[in-house]
Amino acid sequence: MTQIKIDEFAKCLREERFYDAHEALEALWFPRRSEKSAEVMLIKGLINAAVSFELIKRGRIPQSKKVWQNYLKYRQFLFKIDSPYLNDYYQLSRDVELLAQKLN
Repeated sequence: MTQIKIDEFAKCLREERFYDAHEALEALWFPRRSEKSAEVMLIKGLINAAVSFELIKRGRIPQSKKVWQNYLKYRQFLFKIDSPYLNDYYQLSRDVELLAQKLN
């Protein structure tokens, strides 16, 4: 299921369906939200990135910037995770960073 949700998140980002991207990773994060593992924290950060993009889309720039700071806070966990999806997370992070440049 993890790979499917990661792929869904990436597809939604490419299509600028940010709310749906958020929902894709929420399905992974929510059942594990009480864990403090680096992978769960990184997923939380990626969800925040999607929320930030959705806020930009809705013209709510100040709120978007606040949520983006949450992404930045959790992005550091990318370098601390041990996951079979590590390469996927690196790619998602690159995709998010490129999209942020495009949208800002």
